Amino acid sequence: MSVKRSRFQLILNYLPAVLVLIVTFIFWEVAVASFSIPSFILPPPSGIINELMGTRVDWISHIIVTLYETLVGFALAFVLGVVTAYLIVHYKVLANIIYPYILAAQIVPKVAVAPLLYIWLGFGELPKILLAFLLAFFPIVIDTVVGLRSTDPDLLDLAKLLKAKPTQIFIHINLPSALPSIFGGMKVGMTLAIIGAIIGEFVGANRGLGFMIVLAQQHFTTTIIFASLLLLIILGILLYLVIEFAELVTMPWYRKLKRLA
Repeated sequence: MSVKRSRFQLILNYLPAVLVLIVTFIFWEVAVASFSIPSFILPPPSGIINELMGTRVDWISHIIVTLYETLVGFALAFVLGVVTAYLIVHYKVLANIIYPYILAAQIVPKVAVAPLLYIWLGFGELPKILLAFLLAFFPIVIDTVVGLRSTDPDLLDLAKLLKAKPTQIFIHINLPSALPSIFGGMKVGMTLAIIGAIIGEFVGANRGLGFMIVLAQQHFTTTIIFASLLLLIILGILLYLVIEFAELVTMPWYRKLKRLA
């Protein structure tokens, strides 16, 4: 009974957003037809759906390319981000050395870095992966540092009193207390990783959703641009929900605390 109730509550929570989306699409469709807006300026939703369902573009292959670049870049950002955050928290000398370079890497516009990566690494998938990594790295590092530093000092004192090893303290105390912040950084990092991959495809690519946007822009094929954007939105939401699910599985206690709050 409780499972059915929770599912019903989940549907009720997202029902307003779905209704607003449906109304927006209906209004969009009617407005384009009523004002006779050319499709190369603003295609109707039905035209975008027809483009996605058609055979003019192999959408699956382009989605796979962008998804691969995003996931590999994000995975690198997650692993190196957590390790970097650990070093920053536990070694003050390293923190003073690392922090300025992390900030500099975040401040530099990635659109300006992309051409350099192509000059150095060629026009393969590696530059796109590195751009996805660069955008996802910063929020993961910062949020993990915040999480690791928010550990209850009383728990740390108790662990030291019990003569716990540093690895035991990290695994059983530091890491669990930092998980909410780590997952927060992962959510932001995943959405930024997609942006990084698309930036790379804008600058130089022959596959991917970003490449399709550039190609369609050159030929004024607006329906393909909107179809690519729609697929990017759906892809980003799905990846975000995957992290949400991982958070729910890893920290069921945290979700219960948020509901009580």
